[in-house]
Amino acid sequence: MSNPDDPGPPLSPKERIVERATDHLTERGLSDISLRELASAIGTSHRMLNYHFGSREGLFVEVARAAERRQQQALTELFDESDGTLPDLVRQFWRHLRSPELAPLERLFFELYGQGLQGRAYAQPFLAGVVDSWIEPALPALMAAGLSEAEARAEARLGLAVVRGLLLDLLATGDEAGVDEAFERHLATIPTG
Repeated sequence: MSNPDDPGPPLSPKERIVERATDHLTERGLSDISLRELASAIGTSHRMLNYHFGSREGLFVEVARAAERRQQQALTELFDESDGTLPDLVRQFWRHLRSPELAPLERLFFELYGQGLQGRAYAQPFLAGVVDSWIEPALPALMAAGLSEAEARAEARLGLAVVRGLLLDLLATGDEAGVDEAFERHLATIPTG
């Protein structure tokens, strides 16, 4: 979906580390990885990771944010590049989100979300924008389907809650058929314009 001919602005050393760590952790998962092991795998030193992020947990917050930005960009591109119906686009994005490849990052997301809610200082910044950053990309498509801005905001928030709840359900139970059926029931309520 992204344009390989448009690399965008150059990344800072910290941003390059986050990108490499996100790619590595998406493939490998998070369980029992030390800062030294991660540093070695992504071509840096544990000292550089500590310098940029303060701790393994600080790096994980940045990785989760980067993963969220990637998914938000994928959603925006899907809406911009497709001419399918809104339910078809949402279904396509759901299939992407529920893929096994994203499960490690989704587990990290829920872990950091919980840590932030418990008041852990390192995870507090993760909560900033954790809802609103998903609402804004969904507004144009929902408003194009005939909703007012206020209705579109409420629908986007509801959709986000359903998706997050079903992803948590999937991670906990592994019941793909059950979460897909529940998602389809939710999808039937989305306005089509």
